[in-house]
Amino acid sequence: MITKRALTYWVKNSNMKLQLILLVVIFFTVAVRLIPLEMQKKIINQAISMRKVDLLLMYSGFYIASVVAASLLKYLITVLQTYIGQESLAEMRKGLYAHILTLPLGYFRKANPGMVVSSLVTELAPAGEYVGQSLAVPVTNLLTLLAFAGYMFFLNPIMAGISIALYPFVIYLVPKLQKKTNSANKERVDVTRNLSSHINETISGIHEIHGNGSYRIENRKYGDFVDRLFKIRITWILYRQGIKVLNNFFQNLGPFLLFIVGGYLAIQGRFDLGALVAFLSAYEKIYDPWKELMDFYQVHNDASVRYNRVMEYFDAKPEFELEPEGRDPVKLKGDIEVQNLGFTVSGNIRLLKQINMRLKPGEQMALVGFSGSGKSTLAQCVSQLYKYTSGSVKIDGYEVNELTKADLVHNMGIVAQSPFIFSGTIKDNLLYSCAAIIDNDPEAEQKMPDRDNMIEAIQQAGIFVDVLRFGLNTLLDPDKEAELSERLVRVRKNFHSDYGDKLAEHVEFYRAGQYLVYSSVAGNITFGHANDESFSGRALVSNEYFLAFLKEAQLETPLLSLGRELAKQTVDILGNLPPDEVFFEQSPIPSEEFEGYKQLIARIEDIPLPDIEEKDREMLLHLALSFVPGRHKIVALPTVLQGLILDGRKMFNAKVLAERPETFSFYQMTEFIPSQTILDNILFGKPKTDHPKVQDTINQSLIQLLIEEDLLETVVELGMEFQVGTKGDKLSGGQCQKLAIARTFLKNPPIMIMDEATSALDNRSQNRIQGLLETKWKGKATLISVIHRLDTIKNYDKVAVMKAGKLMEVGPYEELMERKGLLYELVHGAH
Repeated sequence: MITKRALTYWVKNSNMKLQLILLVVIFFTVAVRLIPLEMQKKIINQAISMRKVDLLLMYSGFYIASVVAASLLKYLITVLQTYIGQESLAEMRKGLYAHILTLPLGYFRKANPGMVVSSLVTELAPAGEYVGQSLAVPVTNLLTLLAFAGYMFFLNPIMAGISIALYPFVIYLVPKLQKKTNSANKERVDVTRNLSSHINETISGIHEIHGNGSYRIENRKYGDFVDRLFKIRITWILYRQGIKVLNNFFQNLGPFLLFIVGGYLAIQGRFDLGALVAFLSAYEKIYDPWKELMDFYQVHNDASVRYNRVMEYFDAKPEFELEPEGRDPVKLKGDIEVQNLGFTVSGNIRLLKQINMRLKPGEQMALVGFSGSGKSTLAQCVSQLYKYTSGSVKIDGYEVNELTKADLVHNMGIVAQSPFIFSGTIKDNLLYSCAAIIDNDPEAEQKMPDRDNMIEAIQQAGIFVDVLRFGLNTLLDPDKEAELSERLVRVRKNFHSDYGDKLAEHVEFYRAGQYLVYSSVAGNITFGHANDESFSGRALVSNEYFLAFLKEAQLETPLLSLGRELAKQTVDILGNLPPDEVFFEQSPIPSEEFEGYKQLIARIEDIPLPDIEEKDREMLLHLALSFVPGRHKIVALPTVLQGLILDGRKMFNAKVLAERPETFSFYQMTEFIPSQTILDNILFGKPKTDHPKVQDTINQSLIQLLIEEDLLETVVELGMEFQVGTKGDKLSGGQCQKLAIARTFLKNPPIMIMDEATSALDNRSQNRIQGLLETKWKGKATLISVIHRLDTIKNYDKVAVMKAGKLMEVGPYEELMERKGLLYELVHGAH
């Protein structure tokens, strides 16, 4: 198990080929680093003293060549040790992550997600750095130390002995300081983890903090953590710096002794000047490997502390084997027998007591009961999510606690009350269960469900319309999807031909000679979609090309006048009302910008349009260009201005096509618009309202045409590529549940566990899923369904009623109701 591996394991099992290359490079590096010392002596004693320029140039050349070579070799050592370290770090992270995924669910009740993240991402990093340095740093610096020390003894044994005599004191004192440092570092790591957990908990419960106004309480808790960490970090840093100060002191003490002894010997003529310079240079250079060894010593200790703490934190065993040995996963039919089942958690709390039940293959059972009665816990024990502590759960005669994870996942589909949706596409999440059971299978592609299977699953789960909508909101690249783009233009023509008159009251279609009251003034002028961001949104009012066109088309002054009138009327009407979105639904000024326009009107009240400052003109122009007459009912658009805008549309179209054709995609019935969604391309217009009934009418018309053009599946397939966001945050709770249900239906398992799987759905959707379970899946899959809504349980083969961890009664619905026991009490208490 990875948590039992010592840090030295990763050193021994790192890339040995690179380690050998590294050793060879190190030996060359150490040898090359001695050359400059000898060259210094020769330059002074031979070249300078003998006044020979040729020797000066030759020795200087050797000197610079050796310095360059040593630098390049040092860089190569850094590259090799970095690669070795990062490779080992990657293996550590992969191995630990794989181990964490297999840990029991009970472990994650205590483990904090922030702690797991910091352990994998931050805490292991020093260990990887250490592995990379573990050979290169000590070997390089020890060899360099020995080489320089040997060279110093060669020059003068007495001075070398004095120099080396200082180091035993350092070797004695540093470990003592390091022990204190390690102790402080362990405490720092623990407190940092606790602080990380506290922050994660606070952010997760931010709604409670806002709801209870407990800001001071949480600030106080956080402050206590920070204060404690403050004291620990000061202690830790002071010990670390103390080691550095000690090293520096002894390093600076050395030259003092050398100058006295060496200077005396030189004065006595017993030591030549070149040798003294070389000796002092060697002593200075001997400090570098010593310093690096001291730094490495600290890296080793820091890495050891962090690595050991991480491995201790995750030192737990998986409850079940992942894969069976020597056999394929068993194939189960779904005969479930539970006898005397008990489940006790830490603190001797018994969540389940003496549970007995039996389900034949294909039977369906509803688990009902009061909150906290153990319904979900029972389902989770049967599905091997928790390891029961007593009794027996057998499926087709196999004890669940003795089966591997692979045995269960190949035969069971689970839908949780709050299913997790992973980052990626709808398709990725839909195929998640299927992909897991055929992973590493050579025929995985052939066994993966096809498009028709996926569409059938999302239809059954009731998410088909949502996926279709995602597909219709997709942007297509006509260069890559030329055929599909052409077919969609055909659908557009048919849509307008077949449904244009019928939907005219709901959709404002794009017509070249008609003013579009449900589009903005800017949209009416451009009559197309900007391919250049400087021609869209707020950027339009500062776009010099567009502003020059407005002047040329004599639209600037009328639009500024419109903007002024819009601002004035809106401020007059809404000025004394609270900034509630309800009041601003038909306002051309959004609530968050209202105060700014209120101040603008006060500033320009008596100023003529031509004298208004540039910034204020931009605000007025933006307001006018954003004005949508069909939605912003506060001010009517003058008929004269409509005519000017339509004339301006023609001028803008001609000007852009002649001068900057790549800037806009203009609306033409025969052309696909790349910057518009599939839906907008087919509609070739804008809905006048977002009322659900109107949207349904439009959707039904579109679906019919897509079916006729044999494009429905293609668009749905595009919808399956919709990115669901982090944790599915781009989907509603109901959509997440539907997707999880579709995922299980697609897997088509012989056993299904549904833990309040439809709790986030509306009544109509819940009834639809229930009806499907009672028809398509009846007799096909054994079903255990934890249910809250008691009006949906009548057609289950069995109803099991739980209370306080016990199974109180089991039987058909009618039979239990006739007994007038606990189910009768629950049903009538619910009414």
